[in-house]
Amino acid sequence: MSSLASYKGPKPAEKPTHTNDIENDEDDVLISADTLPEHGNAAGHAAETEDMDMDDSAADKPKFAALKANEMTSKSSAQQRKIPIPPHRMTPLKNEWLKVYSPLVDHLKLQVRMNVKTKSVEIRTSKHTEDTGALQKGADFIRAFSLGFDLDDATALLRLDDLYLDSFEIKDVKTLHGDHLSRAIGRIAGKDGKTKFTIENASKTRIVLAETRIHILGSFQNIKTARDAIVALIMGSPPGKVYSTLRTKAARMKERF
Repeated sequence: MSSLASYKGPKPAEKPTHTNDIENDEDDVLISADTLPEHGNAAGHAAETEDMDMDDSAADKPKFAALKANEMTSKSSAQQRKIPIPPHRMTPLKNEWLKVYSPLVDHLKLQVRMNVKTKSVEIRTSKHTEDTGALQKGADFIRAFSLGFDLDDATALLRLDDLYLDSFEIKDVKTLHGDHLSRAIGRIAGKDGKTKFTIENASKTRIVLAETRIHILGSFQNIKTARDAIVALIMGSPPGKVYSTLRTKAARMKERF
């Protein structure tokens, strides 16, 4: 019987080491830049070439300067407007014709003529017209004069860009007839025109009362202030309350500017 010292049990199984195998596998899987397919490089080269072509085409594009008003249309197709004049404004237009057409010709470089047969004023651009909005400014100027505004007030439309015309009728606010309509017009005008002048001075606008129609000339915010005051008078508010509201709004406008 053999001794215990001479007895040797089975050796424990050693864990297999796959380090060398993994390294060998990594060497096999590793892809270098040299082994990339050639079509990838070709695609990158094509993209670079395309970008260069786009840059060259952008550089080759022609650059045009902004056109003037007389260059936007040919001489044969000049733009024109025809502004109708009410019959009761034909006589003032004839009397002030020299002052009416002078700023249109000298300042806006437009061609103007008065057509007595059709009771209208015709304006059109010429080869000397430089401002693209000259035709619209001229039309607004003549329309303001035809509505009854003073010539000096209408001329401000030619020199300032933020002036507009607004017109509405009393029946647009409230349906009135007979004496009620007359009283509404009287409340807007006031005694000797005091109420109208107060609204004009407080809102920095110009107002024309033409029977049941009301025309306002001024900037956008000032027109809104004057219109709100006139609407309040039409609806029956006492003039004193309207005056206090105008004073409050005028104080706010002074603080703002």
